[in-house]
Amino acid sequence: QTNFKLLTCAGVLCCLIWNGFAQQAGSDCIKANARSCGECIQAGPNCGWCKKTDFLQEGEPTSARCDDLAALKSKGCPPEDIENPRGSQQVLENREVTNRKKGAAEKLKPEAITQIQPQKLGLQLRVGEPQTFSLKFKRAEDYPIDLYYLMDLSYSMKDDLENVKSLGTALMVEMEKITSDFRIGFGSFVEKTVMPYISTTPAKLRNPCTGDQNCTSPFSYKNVLSLTSEGNKFNELVGKQHISGNLDSPEGGFDAIMQVAVCGEQIGWRNVTRLLVFSTDAGFHFAGDGKLGGIVLPNDGKCHLENNVYTMSHYYDYPSIAHLVQKLSENNIQTIFAVTEEFQTVYKELKNLIPKSAVGTLSSNSSNVIQLIIDAYNSLSSEVILENTKLPKGVTISYKSFCKNGVNDTQEDGRKCSNISIGDEVKFEINITANECPKKEQNETIKIKPLGFTEEVEINLQFICECQCQSEGEPNSPACHEGNGTFECGACRCNEGRIGRLCECSTDEVNSEDMDAYCRRENSTEICSNNGECICGQCVCKKRENTNEVYSGKYCECDNFNCDRSNGLICGGNGICKCRVCECFPNFTGSACDCSLDIAPCMAKNGQICNGRGTCECGTCNCTDPKFQGPTCETCQTCLGVCAEHKDCIQCRAFEKGEKKETCSQECMHFNMTLVESRDKLPQPGSQPDPLSHCKEKDVDDCWFYFTYSVNKNGEAYVHVVENPECPSGPDIIPIVAGVVAGIVLIGLALLLIWKLLMIIHDRREFAKFEKEKMNAKWDTGENPIYKSAVTTVVNPKYEGK
Repeated sequence: QTNFKLLTCAGVLCCLIWNGFAQQAGSDCIKANARSCGECIQAGPNCGWCKKTDFLQEGEPTSARCDDLAALKSKGCPPEDIENPRGSQQVLENREVTNRKKGAAEKLKPEAITQIQPQKLGLQLRVGEPQTFSLKFKRAEDYPIDLYYLMDLSYSMKDDLENVKSLGTALMVEMEKITSDFRIGFGSFVEKTVMPYISTTPAKLRNPCTGDQNCTSPFSYKNVLSLTSEGNKFNELVGKQHISGNLDSPEGGFDAIMQVAVCGEQIGWRNVTRLLVFSTDAGFHFAGDGKLGGIVLPNDGKCHLENNVYTMSHYYDYPSIAHLVQKLSENNIQTIFAVTEEFQTVYKELKNLIPKSAVGTLSSNSSNVIQLIIDAYNSLSSEVILENTKLPKGVTISYKSFCKNGVNDTQEDGRKCSNISIGDEVKFEINITANECPKKEQNETIKIKPLGFTEEVEINLQFICECQCQSEGEPNSPACHEGNGTFECGACRCNEGRIGRLCECSTDEVNSEDMDAYCRRENSTEICSNNGECICGQCVCKKRENTNEVYSGKYCECDNFNCDRSNGLICGGNGICKCRVCECFPNFTGSACDCSLDIAPCMAKNGQICNGRGTCECGTCNCTDPKFQGPTCETCQTCLGVCAEHKDCIQCRAFEKGEKKETCSQECMHFNMTLVESRDKLPQPGSQPDPLSHCKEKDVDDCWFYFTYSVNKNGEAYVHVVENPECPSGPDIIPIVAGVVAGIVLIGLALLLIWKLLMIIHDRREFAKFEKEKMNAKWDTGENPIYKSAVTTVVNPKYEGK
């Protein structure tokens, strides 16, 4: 039962702490100062509005109805009275992706082929709450292709034109390996027909080439052949084209690209894969270069073809790169730049600015153009990149891709998947979030599509900016002071010029002295206890920075944070502060709820409260006997232990010896004694319900005896004693003497061996020293002074050598 109480208290404490965190999390909801349910749900995805009529305490403002969901429940708002609308999504069109194989019997129209799923969605967005949906893309096999070949016909491309003249039928043969529905068209460009781009002399206008070269007049852009499935017609018309010429090196290709992109009817684009092959061996002019020819009007991005010729090149400037990107993207055109090696670097930089474009190296005479187109098409079609139209204000979108071989990406890389083959299926996870409501609450539509494809996903956005209960509001309700407001969601929304919780005041009456009188307590000059404002004769309590701290009461005289504290916690964490007074949880009392009524901490080992020697106060023992101390009054520093206290009596009764042998019958008959054979026979802890002490003591003969002492619930003492004490045996003399003698002998031998070893080492050192001195001795080799030779020589003094 005690453990259950502890668990209950711990659970209540955890709930309080959790609610504290929930309220802190809901501080954004409170700080929003929402005056209506609609404003509340726009403050955050976790904000709810309590529409219960009597939910507010006296003095609390209407904005206190808006709070975190968990906080509202903890404050007593029933779940059915909490307005918390959630976002949702609905699939409006969801055709399956096409699984048609090339060469199949059925011949589907381009609009009947589906590569992206779903096609239409409806999303209901609540501020801050994201809506996530999946988008599937699958490359369809045998998908139709429209290819428009746009060629530079300046004089430097003369040899290239000869190879392009047979491009139609040859490219048809190669493209049949990819699709059975292929169309091709042809256009050409040179330059703007004004100085200084071309020579405007009459002769040069007729033939801009020098010598006997037969060249056609300069032009900006011509649509020679609209898209057709007849390759022979392509060869025929291209074969009639002639080279032209201009003065400067860069060409006017951007004018031509713009017209190809925006003149869909004249070019004949279908809603299929659209490829534009741009072939040149030179650079390009772009926006601003037209000023050299006196052209200052920006390109308008509209079609100006008359008889398939661009007629406004002298009037409008070249388009900018950004303008081209916009028009190419709007018309789903993928660009292939087939340029010579000299200009590879320039066009690769341009490719980085134009999504879904590729660059190929064109040989000097365009002989490799077919393989270049095939390679560039495979490169472009193997990558899918999602783009979306302009988002409404406050709406954000994020992508996550699930590509082949488990490759996943987020952020900008989450928009695309690479290395996609025909028939491969990839998925994208798209997350759309509204961060604010539109001012007019209008619905919005955005579209998501893969770059270079005509198919798209249409998403209708609806914004949840009002609660359901607001539509059920009662205008001019009697509950709002004689119809001065609309009663909705449990509160009054005042009409213009009215204020107050019940719209009971006019704005002209707010500062009236008479009204302030209703906001003062008796015998007090403070308005709303200096903790609020007097509005319409009623106190509206102010809010504190810590949203967990709240003023309340008719005069804002109450709060929930000025109660007594214990251990740094309001009400010791064991109660709730209401109007500056702690309301304690069960089993707690005191001004700070710091006094526990639980007696479990006071229970001693013998099952008695405070060991029978004190009283339990606030979960702590107050010992009445000063000798005893400790949390349960069981410690006595000056008392003998149980074993020492009873050993003399047990000696006299069990063994008839000891200090109390003579007075045993008078002093030692207060317990029941039982003799046992051995220590194993003594009672063990747990074998009986009564507290048990195991003892080991010495008797007068220095023998150890063992016993146990216990007291039952009736106060009767029971002693169990081992009948045979353990006495120490006397020493064995012979082993001791033998050991001493053996030790002396061994020590003597050891000393003798050590002395002998030292002497041997000394002798060897002396002998080595002698040998060394002998080797170093140097003996004198002079004659012996006492030596006399045995030979005597005598010389005749008279001999003269004759």
